[in-house]
Amino acid sequence: MPVSEAISLVALAACLAAAVVRPRLAPDWLVAALAAGLVVAVGAVSLRGARAALGSLWPTVGFLAALLVLADGCRRAGLFEALGELMARGAREGPRRLLAMVFTVAACTTAVLSLDATIVLLTPVVFATASRLRWGPRPHVYACSHLANSASLLLPISNLTNLLAFAAARVSFTRFAALMALPWLVAIGVEWLVLSRAFSDDLRAPPAHPAASDGAETRALPAFALSVVALTLAGFAASSAIGVAPVWFAAAGAITLAARHRPGSPGELLGAAEPAFLVFVLGLGVVVAAAGAHGLSSAVDSLLPGGGSFPDLLGVAVVSAVLANLVNNLPATLIVVAVAAAAAPGSVLAMLIGVNVGPNLTYVGSLATILWRRVVHAHDEEVDLREFLLLGVATVPVTLVASTAALWLALQVI
Repeated sequence: MPVSEAISLVALAACLAAAVVRPRLAPDWLVAALAAGLVVAVGAVSLRGARAALGSLWPTVGFLAALLVLADGCRRAGLFEALGELMARGAREGPRRLLAMVFTVAACTTAVLSLDATIVLLTPVVFATASRLRWGPRPHVYACSHLANSASLLLPISNLTNLLAFAAARVSFTRFAALMALPWLVAIGVEWLVLSRAFSDDLRAPPAHPAASDGAETRALPAFALSVVALTLAGFAASSAIGVAPVWFAAAGAITLAARHRPGSPGELLGAAEPAFLVFVLGLGVVVAAAGAHGLSSAVDSLLPGGGSFPDLLGVAVVSAVLANLVNNLPATLIVVAVAAAAAPGSVLAMLIGVNVGPNLTYVGSLATILWRRVVHAHDEEVDLREFLLLGVATVPVTLVASTAALWLALQVI
């Protein structure tokens, strides 16, 4: 193995290990930045190639930063606390009703505010809601984890993987949503059937006592924040027709909410954009460019089908899902997207089914799942590895096949 190829693969492995383990003395963003500098220094990727990788990622990273600030503005407006009270008041009939409400809220939150909002902002609220109703949190918290991945199929803004693939898919915002609507619904349906059956014992708890779900006052959903989000989505939908990049609508929505619900300090606003994570994404992009130039992209190219039939699209989804569970879905997207973009129409969207649904199989499949484990541990709950894997085995293969079939059907009809 050539030295540059070996260094590229070791650098990629170091970035992923830092993201999973998060050592205190070597944060993931620092490891990614140093790894990017290393692959440039040893010539694994040229300076021009590194600049090209960063240049292609900058628009996506800026878009992501604006979406993160928008989601934080919704948090400061009290949206998630209001959703928690709404779920508590509507779920007194029993935990199965609560699970249905968590599914609805988590799917919509993931689609509109991204999977990070579901993991970081909604999951703690679900913990608090289940505790308030005196029911075990396991079914509802697992629903947040699975839907953060599976329900991120709908919109280009639902997942960083979608943002990375949006331009390569060569479709408008509205066409992307139209093509992915049926796969999104199918994925949610499969998750509901499996999780509601797997946790059937937990869902047989008696109805909540009225005192557990009736508070002294009911927090109304923040109308201003919801209006800003709705107008921002309308801007995204119109962006292609009017020739304005979607990032400007995201920035406008984020600034509007920040002006209305001001953070405590400029540092708090900057922190909402998660600059460390953005540095990690940029550094990882350079490292993946180096690894791709030294055989990784050609290896993936040899595995991906190039046609547009259902078996071909399913092959793309399966390869992408396997790669996501081997190297995490973010680098998997960076590796596969260029190859899929050159294949048949729909291949990029099939890839997204693989890298978004596939990570429900293992802990390391997506950064969101890694973060979800930390949120669960922060609430003094344990995640059973065997249970997690069994749920993944029960949901991921079926969802991959069913959602890809739905995508193939949508491509024929739309």
